[in-house]
Amino acid sequence: MTELYPFSEAVEHALVAAGLEVADVRRVVTTALEEDLRYGPDATTASTVPASARAVAELTPRSPGVVAGLPVMLAVFDAVLGSDYEVVSSKPDGSRLAAGEPALVVRGPVRGLLTAERTALNLVCRLSGIATATAEWVSEVEGTGAAIRDSRKTTPGLRLLEKYAVRCGGGVNHRMGLGDAVLIKDNHVVAAGSVTAALAAAREHAPELPCEVEVDDLAQLEEALAAGADEVLLDNFTPAQCAEAVTRRDTVSPKTRLESSGGLTLDRGRAYAESGVDFLSVGALTHSSPALDLGMDLR
Repeated sequence: MTELYPFSEAVEHALVAAGLEVADVRRVVTTALEEDLRYGPDATTASTVPASARAVAELTPRSPGVVAGLPVMLAVFDAVLGSDYEVVSSKPDGSRLAAGEPALVVRGPVRGLLTAERTALNLVCRLSGIATATAEWVSEVEGTGAAIRDSRKTTPGLRLLEKYAVRCGGGVNHRMGLGDAVLIKDNHVVAAGSVTAALAAAREHAPELPCEVEVDDLAQLEEALAAGADEVLLDNFTPAQCAEAVTRRDTVSPKTRLESSGGLTLDRGRAYAESGVDFLSVGALTHSSPALDLGMDLR
């Protein structure tokens, strides 16, 4: 499907401005379109829509939510339509929309719009669902000083886009992969022999990378703090245990940041945030958020 590329300069600029990698978006869009077009052109549209037909298409949410991925949707239109469409209006990613409030309005040939529709909606609905869920968490902990953080529990192939959606919802990203930060988990501790040994080995191997260690109890926390961990992940601690961890951190190693993780739910989010931890790790943002119901309607 190389004939569908490259993206327009305007779309590439929008992707870069959003902090997205053009090559990554191109890979995702190519893969998604090839799923739809691998058996041939859009037979339904070709048989029912005159080649000369043009229309305005509106992207609107059926329920309130935070929109994310509009530059990606335009990348799909670029891939299918080339330059033969125009953007009439567009909300910025991260906008909170009411049901029925247009997020994006474009004008172009009906055949191309309908061919691109499902691929574009699959991506923007998924990303907007993540942004909407993240915004709910951010609102829940507002004023506590705690940030909502994602994890690597992402859809294979969509990590950079899904983590972008978290940012659109007001959250912050944890490490993007296995090589940009050290996260010592329980199995690493077992393999190394102790928290102290694991931290020492990690600092020797990758001294330039930030280093976080997961702990299961307050005794391991003390060990991690004494060893000078940059961050400590408090695994399955209660809010009361998190508050105690914060007290000990403030005494022993005030610069160490604490992250609460493990089965956090929105209804208990504020209790954890008020314990004084720096981050709430919410893997469900990317592995369980329902898609936001958006539709593309022609007029």
